[in-house]
Amino acid sequence: MAKTVVALPLPSQHLGTTRTITFHRYGKPGARPKAYIQAGLHADEIPGMLTAHYLIARLDDADRQGAIRGEIIVIPTANPIGLDQYLGGRLFGRSSLEQGQNFNRGFADLVETVASRLEARLGSDLAANVALIRTALLDGLAGLHPSNDLQELRRTLLGMAIDSDFVFDLHCDFESLMHMYTSDKLWPEAMDLAAQLGCRVVMLAGDSGGNPFDEACSMPWWKLRAHFGDRFPIRNACLSATIELRGKSDVDDGLAASDADNLFRFLQRRGLITGHPGPVPPLRCAATPLAGVDRLIAPVPGILAYRREVGDLVHAGDVIAEIVDPTAEDPRTARTTLSTRTTGILWSRNQTKMAVAGESVPAIAGAKPLDDRKWSLLVD
Repeated sequence: MAKTVVALPLPSQHLGTTRTITFHRYGKPGARPKAYIQAGLHADEIPGMLTAHYLIARLDDADRQGAIRGEIIVIPTANPIGLDQYLGGRLFGRSSLEQGQNFNRGFADLVETVASRLEARLGSDLAANVALIRTALLDGLAGLHPSNDLQELRRTLLGMAIDSDFVFDLHCDFESLMHMYTSDKLWPEAMDLAAQLGCRVVMLAGDSGGNPFDEACSMPWWKLRAHFGDRFPIRNACLSATIELRGKSDVDDGLAASDADNLFRFLQRRGLITGHPGPVPPLRCAATPLAGVDRLIAPVPGILAYRREVGDLVHAGDVIAEIVDPTAEDPRTARTTLSTRTTGILWSRNQTKMAVAGESVPAIAGAKPLDDRKWSLLVD
């Protein structure tokens, strides 16, 4: 057996407090390929944590059988800061209440830091360049000096992941289909992952903005390739994705076990675990640009009355929801309609049925970019 379980302490910002990140490592450190899988970076998104629980059990069995061929790191709860943010009995795990920042934004962009260090070291050997870049990225992270516990959490997680061949960040949405975000630079390479997971929507972007975790791991490779041009061969050496395991309420043993099985089969197919994963399932959707998502913004507050369900194919002009003002003097004028501008799959909608003016409520994945959108690619 080659498994180790480590409780990694985080430096404390506050007197009398202690936090740790527990990770499960399989295989020999430095073995290739390397996969890194984390759940709970948004600490109030629970489905990934249960999926990680099942995946760890499957990896334990594989480890006992000597079937691990690469290195695999699994972190079932990646955010001890967020897990401690209870107010009035409710867990607020998406953003740091102290720093006011989204836990899945602001990860280090190390390209400028490492590019100058690599200038005189890269050469014509593709494999050697990959190894040099991975070392430079780790060295760049080691040179950071976090000033608070949130920055230290980001540096620690990125330090375990940034030299990986595969990085999967497990999240969920509100009411949602199984879906996935990845880079257009990694498609169609990631097609078998989306197919194995049964994704109903896959959204692509080169740089979605805000430096989320998965892009901090994969984006240095094509940024460095663009920086150096044709002088040195540099490949995309990290396939990363944010995997959205449906909605927040989809915390279910059967779903989690199936999702863990699919991640396990993907790792088998990519050479990290011995065994036969079986054929790749049919892909259930075409990939669409993240810039093609139509996020319907509530112009007024009120009760959300949806006219279409998650998973529906909708068409431009369709009414997706109505916002009802129960205080209106005349009920006949109490409704404001929300219509989509695009044709595509309604893949997500707000779990809370009370809309706040200016809030994004349903979202539709369209095939064509919306040039006049008034929101960033990622909702903070």
